[in-house]
Amino acid sequence: MKFKINKEHFATGLKQVINVVGSKPAVPVLNNVLIKADTGKVLLTTTNLDLGIRCAIRAEVEEEGEITLPVRKLAAIVNSMPQQEISFESSDGQTARIRSGTSGFRLNGLKADDFPAFPNFVNHHSYELAPQELSSMLKSVSYAQSTDENRYILNSVFFNFSEGKLTLVATDGRRLALISRDMKIDREDESSIILPAKTVAELEKLLSQGKLVKISFNDRQVAFDIDVGEESEKNGLTDSIKLVSKIVEGSYPNYKQVIPKEAEHRIKVERELMLEIVQRVSLVTNDKQNSVRLRIFDNGLEISGQSAEIGDSKERIEVEYSGEEVQIGFNPEFLLSPLRNLTKDEVYFEFKDEVSPGVFKTPDSFLCVVMPLRV
Repeated sequence: MKFKINKEHFATGLKQVINVVGSKPAVPVLNNVLIKADTGKVLLTTTNLDLGIRCAIRAEVEEEGEITLPVRKLAAIVNSMPQQEISFESSDGQTARIRSGTSGFRLNGLKADDFPAFPNFVNHHSYELAPQELSSMLKSVSYAQSTDENRYILNSVFFNFSEGKLTLVATDGRRLALISRDMKIDREDESSIILPAKTVAELEKLLSQGKLVKISFNDRQVAFDIDVGEESEKNGLTDSIKLVSKIVEGSYPNYKQVIPKEAEHRIKVERELMLEIVQRVSLVTNDKQNSVRLRIFDNGLEISGQSAEIGDSKERIEVEYSGEEVQIGFNPEFLLSPLRNLTKDEVYFEFKDEVSPGVFKTPDSFLCVVMPLRV
């Protein structure tokens, strides 16, 4: 194989696929990126067997061929090259010569035959939407995933395609975030998948650069095909970026049971203002007293925090409210996460009493249920 490629384009392509590779994979070839030179482009593929990513970058290909090389070492070499044009050559499929200006490397790799085949499965279900829309939806809920490895079914985001909507849900048992978007879904095509946390993290990075994403899945795997946009094409990417992942097996909990049916009280808050205040008052909390208190009273919301070792803080803002005074305690991070990751400034907070969950809502079908703490 033999090709010439722009340094920045090569670096961009490697950046798309490098995060999938673990630090110490059990099989040596999983340290590597599969490089396949094809007509007018080079395909880069990495996998950890659970998750794989492939992208294509423009190149001047003289001879087609394949090789796998250590991806992190290759990325470091490419980034260090002194000139923009890089020459890449491999005659035996196991070693590569990489040159730029006066700099030259011979890098040892493994044959492409040793690399796991990239999944190519028959789709049972397929949907399309704008990458920016899916990215915004994931950002609105992904922080609520569990990080407890013993609750693997919750280390994920639930995708539900039904009732003319795509609904994303994440929960760790103490908070639950949900967002829905209208989508044309035939009744016979209704289905759902549970997407692992690692896949969610990679997908969020990739969605920033596409113009259309196609979601295809069957009972065991899901693929996200992201058509690259004009900005990505300027960086050398071509065709689409494809991410294929295993899905989490099992049944997702009945999240609808967690959502309060009716709220006795509701106040409208300015998202950025409440975010700033919660951030400030939480500065006086610590691990032993990790809570902030919301006191809702006649046309007012007081947010306070305290700890014996540090001190206390409180701030008030005006809200429209005329019910009985209610005081509720929350983990400050559980209030900050939805406020930080939403884009709409119009946010409503619903509550009942000091022992019932609080609920953030927006007009665009988002909600976040937060369990209270004793105050």
